[in-house]
Amino acid sequence: MKTVKVLGSGCTKCVKTAEFIQQVVEQQGLDATVIKETNPEAIMNYGVMSTPAVVVDEQVKHTGSMPTAEQITAWLA
Repeated sequence: MKTVKVLGSGCTKCVKTAEFIQQVVEQQGLDATVIKETNPEAIMNYGVMSTPAVVVDEQVKHTGSMPTAEQITAWLA
């Protein structure tokens, strides 16, 4: 099982990103857990300067915008 963390302050874009990733996981039948991380210290530990950011299995995959369904599927394949 993969772990996906959506890093962000809790802004609308960050919340929508987490919801979208969860939706893609469910639609594609992927084996993943989606977690929202809003702790600024935890976000800084990843070296992320713009949110939303997506971390898959502790590797930063995307920052600054909402990823596409194709990107999400590729990360979780």
